Amino acid sequence: MPRRAGGMPPIRKSMGQHFLTDRGILTRIVDGLAPGKDETVVEIGPGRGALTDVLRERAGNVVAIELDRALAAILVERYKGDQRVRIVQNDVLSVNLAEVAGGPYALVGNVPYNITTPIVFHSLRRPRARRMVFLVQKEVAERMAASPGGGDFGALTVNLQAVAAVRMLFSVPAGAFHPKPKVTSAVVELVPREVPLIRPEEEEPFREFVQAVFGMRRKQMKRLIRSIVPASREAAEALLSRCAIDPESRPETLAIDRFVTLFRTTRS
Repeated sequence: MPRRAGGMPPIRKSMGQHFLTDRGILTRIVDGLAPGKDETVVEIGPGRGALTDVLRERAGNVVAIELDRALAAILVERYKGDQRVRIVQNDVLSVNLAEVAGGPYALVGNVPYNITTPIVFHSLRRPRARRMVFLVQKEVAERMAASPGGGDFGALTVNLQAVAAVRMLFSVPAGAFHPKPKVTSAVVELVPREVPLIRPEEEEPFREFVQAVFGMRRKQMKRLIRSIVPASREAAEALLSRCAIDPESRPETLAIDRFVTLFRTTRS
């Protein structure tokens, strides 16, 4: 592959490459993760190593997973003298994160916008990181951290918040990247719940259930539930009553625990 000035390969737009270059923001991301000196951090998409450089100053060990072969080779050469940094050239969606970490770990990443949701859900597979910090499109961060009743509240919100506490830490302007993305970004924190609202064996069917519900988000619950169960109007309203859900409400107004109750009630 041809190299540009400085020995770096050309930017690959097909991989959604936007490299964060602002040192102040890189430091704030690591501050948000707050790695311990004896802690392993798994980094998704190290790119040119800007965040990796800050991480290795603060963490015990860094395992960086990079899909781009040319960038991974550069990083291997760059950190060959540092036994605390390991580069894994692979698609993160094919990697068992806990296995590459070798034990308890924290997770951080500048996530490609075109595959943000698959990466986030992959990151939530058990055993989970102690905490996670992602740099994502701001619109996605707002959906991840949304509260019931707003337009951002949807299937992504419910599925994430059933297993983790989510909060948006700060926004990142397009000018902090090279090349500049066309959108504003944001840093979001996920801390897995000690006791998730759903059990391990429920996670996949719950995700499918929530997706089905929000696929009809404009319908009132009394109509929507009849399409999912299916059931008569009377049976649907009785089911919603058992779940303490207003039949005339819509999905975006329900608290996370109501989704869990409704999911289990429809399966009983």
